[in-house]
Amino acid sequence: MKLTVKRIICKYLLSGWCFIPMITIAQPVISDNWFEAGQQAVAKAVHQQPNTSIARNVILFVGDGMGISTVTAARILDGQLKGKTGEENLLAFERLPYVGLSKTYNTNQQTADSAGTMTAMMTGVKTLAGVISVNQQVARGDCETAKRNKVMTLLEQAEQAEMATGIVTTARITHATPAATYAHSPERGWEDDDDMPSSAKRAGCKDIARQLIEFPYGNGLEVALGGGRRSFLPDNQVDPEEPNKTGAREDGRNLTVEWLTKYNNAQYVWNEQQFMSIKAANVDHLLGLFNRSHMAFEADRNDDKGGEPSLSEMTAKAIEILQKNENGFFLMVEGGRIDHGHHAGNAYRALHDTIEFSKAVATAIKMTDARETLVIVTADHSHVFTMGGYPTRGNPILGKVVGNNSKGQPNKSPTLAADGLPYTTLGYYSGQGAANDQSGQRQPGRMNIVNVNTKSKNYFQEVLLPMSSETHGGEDVAIYASGPWAHLFHGVHEQNYIYHVMAHAAKLNDQQTAQQQQSR
Repeated sequence: MKLTVKRIICKYLLSGWCFIPMITIAQPVISDNWFEAGQQAVAKAVHQQPNTSIARNVILFVGDGMGISTVTAARILDGQLKGKTGEENLLAFERLPYVGLSKTYNTNQQTADSAGTMTAMMTGVKTLAGVISVNQQVARGDCETAKRNKVMTLLEQAEQAEMATGIVTTARITHATPAATYAHSPERGWEDDDDMPSSAKRAGCKDIARQLIEFPYGNGLEVALGGGRRSFLPDNQVDPEEPNKTGAREDGRNLTVEWLTKYNNAQYVWNEQQFMSIKAANVDHLLGLFNRSHMAFEADRNDDKGGEPSLSEMTAKAIEILQKNENGFFLMVEGGRIDHGHHAGNAYRALHDTIEFSKAVATAIKMTDARETLVIVTADHSHVFTMGGYPTRGNPILGKVVGNNSKGQPNKSPTLAADGLPYTTLGYYSGQGAANDQSGQRQPGRMNIVNVNTKSKNYFQEVLLPMSSETHGGEDVAIYASGPWAHLFHGVHEQNYIYHVMAHAAKLNDQQTAQQQQSR
C-alpha cells in the first residue's frame, strides 16, 4: 500500500518552544483492491486442509494478559514501527489458520487470575483462582486438601512419554503461569520456603522452586529459562547481579547447584553472555535465571545490569535443545510481562512485550515443521485495556486522538473531549492513572495532557477507577493455532479445552492409559 505523509505542526507552546513532537499521520492512498483481497482470502481458506497426524511436538504460547484489545493495539504499533499505518499489519500468530475463543473464568471468580487459568490449560480441569494444578475441591492455602486433589499436567504426561520438556518465561519461573506446568500447590504465592507458613511446611507441602528441582517424572525438564533467581538461592548467599541483596531460601539449599548435580550434561546460567555461549549439542538440561525477580520489560532489556536474552532468543535456544529428543517435545513459552505492563497502566511496555512475544512465535514457526508441530497461541486472561475515540487511519496508536473532519479527512489538531482537553486512543478502566506533570504523582481521572508526550516509554494512560493496580478483564481471549489437530479450535471453548486438544493431538492420554494398564 502506498502512503502519503501529512505533517501537522505542534500548536501548543511551552515557554516559547514546542514541547510536543509534530503529529505524523500516515495516510493510505485510496485503493480498489479490497474486493480482490477478499476473494484471495476466500480462495486460500477453501484450500485449507485439516492435519490429522500425530503431533510430535506441542508448543503452547501464553501471552499473559494478552486480551484482544492488546493484540489489536500491538498489531498497529508493530506496523507503525515498520513505517506503515499499522491497521493493515498482522502479528506472527495472527497469520495462523485456525482461531477460536477461550472462556477464562475460574470456578470461583468471574474475572480470572493466572493460576486458575493456566491450571485449566495444563490439566484439563477448571479450578479456583490462586491455586496451582489442583482441582476445585481444595481450600486455598490448605496443604492437607491439596495433597489429595492434585491434577496431572500435560508437561508431566509428556515426560512420562519420554518427550523432552521445557518452559520459557519473562516472569519468575515460579510465577503462576510457568508453575502450573510442573508444580502443585494450594497457594500460588508459595514460590520458595520463605513464602510458606510453618503449618504448610509441617504438613509436608513443598514450595514451587523446590518442586521444579525435585520434579519426579521422566528424566526431568530439559529447559527452564526465566527470572526468579531469589527462590533458588539461600538467604545467606549474595545475588550475583544485585550484591546488596541475597537469595530468599530459609532452608539453606542452593537449588541451582542441585540442578547441576542431579542431571547429566547440565548447565546453569544467569546472564546473557553465559546464555549466548551455550551450545545446544553439549547441554541436555539448561536452567537460566536472569533476574532476581521478573526479567526486564523488553523496552528496558538493554539497560539490565547483567544482561538478559530476549524471549525470542530463549525460545530458539529451548527448541535447539528440545528437538534433540527423537520422541518430540512439549514447550510452554510465556510473555509474562505483558500482564505487568498493563497492571502498571503502561501501554508502551505492555505492547512492546507483545511485539517481542510475536517474534518468539515467529521464531518457533521458522524452527519447526508445521506438519508435525502443534502451535497454540493464547492468553490466560485479558485486561481492562481499551482502544477508542475515533482516531483517523494511521494515527499513532500511543498518541492523542486526531479525528476526521466532515469530509473524512484528518483534522489538524487533537480532538477535545467535553471537558475541553485532548485524550489518548488507549486507556484503562482502573489503575493509578497518569502522572501529574508538576508533582510526578499518579492520579486517576482526567488530566491536561496538552503538553505531554503520550508516546513516551514512561507515560501512564488515564484511568476511570482509582486502584493501586489495574485489574484483569473478564472477557474471552483468542486462541490461534496451526499444525496437527489445530482445526479443533473452531468456536467458543471453555479454557480447559485447550489441554484436551493438546493431549489428543500428541496422543498423551492414550499413552498414559497404556502405562497405567501395564503397571496393574
